[in-house]
Amino acid sequence: MDRYRLLIDTSDEKGLVYHISSALYECELNIEQNSEYVDKENNKFFMRTEFSGKVDSNRLLSKIKTKLPQGANIKLSKVRKKHIAILVTKESHAFGDLLIRHEADELDADIVTVISNYDTLRPLSDKFKLNFHEINADSLSREEHEKKIVEVLETYDFDYIVLAKYMRILTPSFVQKYHHKIINIHHSFLPAFIGANPYKQAHSRGVKIIGATSHFVTNDLDEGPIIYQDVVRVNHEYSASDMKKAGKDVEKIVLAKALNLVLEDRVFIYGNKTVIF
Repeated sequence: MDRYRLLIDTSDEKGLVYHISSALYECELNIEQNSEYVDKENNKFFMRTEFSGKVDSNRLLSKIKTKLPQGANIKLSKVRKKHIAILVTKESHAFGDLLIRHEADELDADIVTVISNYDTLRPLSDKFKLNFHEINADSLSREEHEKKIVEVLETYDFDYIVLAKYMRILTPSFVQKYHHKIINIHHSFLPAFIGANPYKQAHSRGVKIIGATSHFVTNDLDEGPIIYQDVVRVNHEYSASDMKKAGKDVEKIVLAKALNLVLEDRVFIYGNKTVIF
């Protein structure tokens, strides 16, 4: 039996859950899981539904649209394993963790390609028999380098781009081309310590916790909609190097958890925030 996911966000009004459920029932579909949330401050309704059955997409969407307020956003998709492209530089911890999870079938995605501005991680990628592309950036402008990346990406079918410690700032045109399709891991508990050397910043400030943040990439550096965060406790005995070592463990866990939330269609982007089921 085929399984589907229905994502809806719209202005709130009475009876929405009933009307949406009725449309599914009228199409002889079985709801297996349902979650909803109302932002009362902004009168905004969110709903994620998993269901099974034989789907006539046009009929179902037509029924749902007639029952919702004007301007509602509706996304209907068949449950499937999604495809991701990974961008890396030299650090292996987040990338290696994703490879192991992928090999163990703990990542609900297929990795279709790995792209890097260095050849450093090719041997690791080769061990997992992945398509690795080195696009050296040394003699290229950011625009020229990204043009070559896009040329490679366009030879693959993918749903999301994952920056697994990809240490280059993306241009506005690249970010716009893959709007809300780029997922980053930042080595800080945002909004604290934005930009480079966050562990050095954290050590200088004498923090008692350090963390990591996975977020969608926007043109505001490290300020895109947050998907997942976590922290670990530190103390005055930790050097900046100790903090960085501890932080790496948090980074890879945060990226993996954020990615699975996205892959399972549990994330609604709402302005510069997210609603997550």
